[in-house]
Formats: sequence, C-alpha cells, structure tokens
Amino acid sequence: MQSTLSLSFSQTTIPRSNHSCDVFSGISLSKPINLRFCGLRREAFGFSSSSSLTRSNSRRLQLPSRKHAVSASLSGNGTHSKSFDYDLLIIGAGVGGHGAALHAVEKGLKTAIVEGDVIGGTCVNRGCVPSKALLAVSGRMRELQSEHHMKALGLQVSAAGYDRQGVADHANNLATKIRTNLTNSLKALGVDILTGVGTILGPQKVKFGKDNVVTAKDIIIATGSVPFVPKGIEVDGKTVITSDHALKLETVPDWIAIVGSGYIGLEFSDVYTALGSEVTFIEALDQLMPGFDPEISKLAQRVLINPRNIDYYTGVFATKITPGKDGKPVMIELIDAKTKEPKDTLEVDAALIATGRAPFTNGLGLENINVVTQRGFVPVDERMRVIDANGNLVPHLYCIGDANGKMMLAHAASAQGISVVEQVTGRDHVLNHLSIPAACFTHPEISMVGLTEPQAREKAAKEGFEVSVAKTSFKANTKALAENEGEGLAKLIYRPDNGEILGVHIFGLHAADLIHEASNAIALGTRIQDIKFAVHAHPTLSEVLDELFKSAKVKAHASSPVSEPVAV
Repeated sequence: MQSTLSLSFSQTTIPRSNHSCDVFSGISLSKPINLRFCGLRREAFGFSSSSSLTRSNSRRLQLPSRKHAVSASLSGNGTHSKSFDYDLLIIGAGVGGHGAALHAVEKGLKTAIVEGDVIGGTCVNRGCVPSKALLAVSGRMRELQSEHHMKALGLQVSAAGYDRQGVADHANNLATKIRTNLTNSLKALGVDILTGVGTILGPQKVKFGKDNVVTAKDIIIATGSVPFVPKGIEVDGKTVITSDHALKLETVPDWIAIVGSGYIGLEFSDVYTALGSEVTFIEALDQLMPGFDPEISKLAQRVLINPRNIDYYTGVFATKITPGKDGKPVMIELIDAKTKEPKDTLEVDAALIATGRAPFTNGLGLENINVVTQRGFVPVDERMRVIDANGNLVPHLYCIGDANGKMMLAHAASAQGISVVEQVTGRDHVLNHLSIPAACFTHPEISMVGLTEPQAREKAAKEGFEVSVAKTSFKANTKALAENEGEGLAKLIYRPDNGEILGVHIFGLHAADLIHEASNAIALGTRIQDIKFAVHAHPTLSEVLDELFKSAKVKAHASSPVSEPVAV
C-alpha cells in the first residue's frame, strides 16, 4: 500500500461524520490502520433497543407498543444540568457518534449530536454498508459463474448476467434504508440532531451552522475520516476515483488499476473481477496484502488473486496519475519504491485510489483549546481524553474513531464512544483494542483479532515468554464441505504456558462471522483450557474454531494467569 505519511490536505467542505468501516491496511496497533468496517447497532435495522419484555398478572410475556417504547425512551433521555444546554454533545453522526449517543441516552444523559451532512457517516453512506451490497452481488455472480462449483452441487445454471444500474441501485437503496433507520432511532430516543458543521469555540462550547452556539458538560469529537489521496494523483471522480466514487458503480471498466492492496483494494478487486473487469494492483510494499498475517496473506493470494483476472506490481509507487479525457486512457507513472528510478507507465481505463483513510479534523477549532493534531489525528490517551499541545488533558473533551487514529474501524469507534460514556457517567473504563476484530469481505472472507504471528513473536522476545501456533483447515469441516467451500484455514497464536490467546486469523467461508468467538474470548480473558469445554452445534462452521482451540497444547497446570488487557 502506498505511503500515508503525508496527511496534509485542505478539504473544508467535506461533512464531518465519516467513521470508516470497510477494510483497509494493516493491523499494526502502534500506528493508525486503514480499515473500514461496520459496527451498527440493531437500531439501524428498525429495532428499538428501548423495548423490553414485561410480565402481566397472567404470567404471559407482552411486548410494549412502539408508542410506549418511544415515550419511555424520551422520558429516559435525562435532564441536562442547569449550567449547560446538554450533558453530552457529539460532533459527528457516524457509527461512532451514533453508538455513543444511544448509550448516553441509556445512561440518562441529555444528548445532542451535531452533523454537517447526513446521519451515518462514511460507513452507512460511502463505506461498509453500500460496499457489502456490491459484495453480495459479486459473491452470487462468482457462484453462478463457476461451472465446477455448480456441477459439484448437481445444479445447472444458464449464463449469469447483471444489470449495472440495478446493482448500483441495490447499494444505494440499502444505504438509504439504514440511514433512515439510524435517523429515526436517534429521534425516537430524544437525541437532538443539530444540523451544521461543528466547531469548538472553547471549553465545553460548540458552534454549529452559522451562528448557533451550544454548551455541554462533555463533548465527544467523532468527525471520522476521508479517502487519502497521495500527492501526484489527480482524482476526477470519473476515470480516477476513490472508494466514495466506486461505490456508486457508475461504470464497470474493462481494465482498472487499484492503487493499494489492503482491505479497500481487495474488496473492490472482488467486485470488479466478478463483474468482468481486469484488475492490476499497484502496491508500494514488497508483497500484496501487507497488513495480514503472512501465512493468511499467502493463502489469500493463492485463492483471491492468482486464479482471477488480476496482475500486480509490488515495490512501486504511482507517482503520477492523469485522468483519461476525450477517449484517452488513464496514465499511471510508476517508480521503484526503494531506488525511486522510473519503473513503468500504465495505460488503463480507470484507476481506483485505495491508499487508506486520512482523519477529517480540519476546521474543527482545535486551536481554540490549544490542541495540535499529529498528522491530522487528534492526540488522546487510553481513555480517549484529548491531550493539548503541552501534554495536558483537556477537561471534558474526548475524541473517538478515525479522528484519533487508534484503530480505524467503525465498530472500534462505536466501542470507544460507549467507553467514553461509561467514564462520564462515573464508571472508569479502558477499551482493550487487541480484542477488536476486523474482517475483509472477499469471497472467501478474511478475519482477524489480536496479534499476527510476527507481532506475537516480537512481543514474546521482549517479554520473555513462549509462543505456539495451532491451525485447522476448513477441509475437515462438514458444513464447509456440504457447501463445497472447503478452501480455508484458521490459525491460533497463543501462550502455551498459561493459555492466553494472542491472536486468531481466519480465511474461509463466513470468516467474518466466526471471528467473534475468539474476539470475545480475548475481551473476557478466557483461557484456551477453559474455552475447550465450550459446546458447538454440529454440523456448523463454528466447529472450525472448536477444533482450533482443542488442538492447542497448553500446559496442564498454568504457571501464571492471563495478563490484564492492555489499552492501546
């Protein structure tokens, strides 16, 4: 993936609600990772979290009407302190801001959310939600186009085709539905939606719109991120595009270059090749998919890259990309990433810039509270409290999600927001980022949580403990074989002395769904010797994890307890 060190940009009109949620560069927790995944609450699908079951005198369970649920929610939204307009003000209504707002209402806080564009941010409108709609299409196209797969199942299918506009409408309609549901959920809970770009004027004071000023006891910055475009690349939105443009699927080019082979690039390569495009990856590092565990990356390349209509350049930079005009192709100039010598020039129909995300914090008014960003990111501590230029905590100010760069995942933003609400309501809480899973929704899928094997071995060398690895194959799983989807691997990285789970990586059918057993185990500090006794339904894909944990060799008598979760 191309370098993302230079993050200076001057966009001032982009709305700040962009929590990323589709998947992107590596999992190094020492620096921001460019991933875009979704962490939507169930309210996004039209279900109210405020509804509960009550028992009547006849001992029958009854569900309150929607009217009662809404009024109960409104009455539970809290009364604000007389000194402030609100208990909590959130700048940005992406997945992180939405999750924080809902939890704040549950805690009885009078809450408002400032949004300069539309509810849902990047995830819902330009990220994980519409991309999953496109990937659902690509998955079905791949299945229908695979004569070998269909024949193995005893099925006969005529040639599969697609309607480009119909596919695009599917993605747009899904985003509209989820956005509407999120908006309605906030209104139903009594959260005030303040329209306009939010700017911090000073401690506990925010301006939105032209001249509207509100105060709040606590403020959360949740302004998200925008696509990062390296210098020398001219984006016209037609032939040279970012993920924002690609999700509209206005065209399906015959040949498209994808700059960056992280999560964004991989997912779009899955979509474009399924719809008939030829893809060329341009990767700055020496290998494709540099953010994944190396063993998983190697297997994924064999399945997701090599058999498909994809070629690639590694170890090169795209120093200049010129859009195609008047029937002329897109021109891409490549240089060697190390020597900086000219390497090649490509002529393609289109180019997708998939080099990650950059924080959207310009114009936020941070200078009014003496906060200086670091490469655009708002500096925070392990509790998401904002740190000023002198290294001091800014009272009552927090920053979550892509804007702080700790972990650029939509569901990480939501988890951080919930953690902040816990703190402002009197319960100390530190989020363990090593327990937050990530996934790439290719076909098959890739998922992971915790450390890669190289990261784990580096940590072990520093701290003086042993690392072991266990693996299981999807080819041994009955449900995977029944689906004729036996290609896949699950990998467990752990400490044999005490059974601590250091990382789990999965490549295979529904890997994104399977990872949560491992992530929850890490979050709860569950040891392998204990989780081995968990029972899994048969035959299910979950048995891949069951076999994985059972195959681990942990010493009978653990000599030391699992370490406490470490905040990142």
